[in-house]
Amino acid sequence: MDHGACSGCSLCLLVCPVWRETRDVRLTPRGRAKARQHGASAAAIAASLDSCTLCGACEPACPEALPLVDMVLELRRQRPLTEVTFAAKSPPAVTARRMLLPGRVLGTDEARRRRTLALLGAGWALAEDDGADIALALEAGRAVPDARRDAFLGPLRAARRLVVAEGLLLRALRRWLPKVPSISLGEALTMKSAIRDKLRADDLYVIEPRAFHHDHARLVGHYDGLRAASGCEMNLDLQRIAIPASQAQWILEGRQVARIVVEDVNDGAAFSFAAAPVIHVADL
Repeated sequence: MDHGACSGCSLCLLVCPVWRETRDVRLTPRGRAKARQHGASAAAIAASLDSCTLCGACEPACPEALPLVDMVLELRRQRPLTEVTFAAKSPPAVTARRMLLPGRVLGTDEARRRRTLALLGAGWALAEDDGADIALALEAGRAVPDARRDAFLGPLRAARRLVVAEGLLLRALRRWLPKVPSISLGEALTMKSAIRDKLRADDLYVIEPRAFHHDHARLVGHYDGLRAASGCEMNLDLQRIAIPASQAQWILEGRQVARIVVEDVNDGAAFSFAAAPVIHVADL
């Protein structure tokens, strides 16, 4: 399934944050599909490829069930966005059977990483090689050298469970290691009563979109249950599809919230204009 299967129904426009921001159909999944159907190259639609946030909101909305994120990534590989420096070698393998891959989503805050491990419970270990360079390469459209990928995957093959903070890396790991159960950081933490009990009705909870949309059919029930139990607001709108935090002003429109709780620390910058404090879910 590729751009040729797009019928042009435009349902993806209803949920595309780039469309909401620009109203430029050329920068949407529909625009890319129509351009490709008429012979446009990756170079010709470079602006469209570069503008995509890879949030994945379009995928559950697409009646053709097109792999729209993978289609963008494939075209980016024809003209990568940036250079990526891969790890020269992998650290020693961690022997734990349950591992957390913190990536850029948890930032460089070591205390937060350790706190996240404590919340996950006994038996969890921090992966020494979290594949942050691989996640960046996937986003940028850079090919991951086989040797680097094999070195990264080696310690993970024996794992019984993975919690992955990077949404794009989670998508890739489910393809590369289909027998190893892997879930997002947000899902893992919000299954814990220590977190669920701290959410309040005056909170706005911001879901990390890439992992959410990749597993939308299942996770929409999980987060709807969390919203119902806590009473908190969420960025579950427009046919129950979460919009990335790049649309922060629209998300806050008409809402009075005391705190903004984010699954991805990088999303906090999008709410810098807000009077409410921004808290990572692990810091609740």
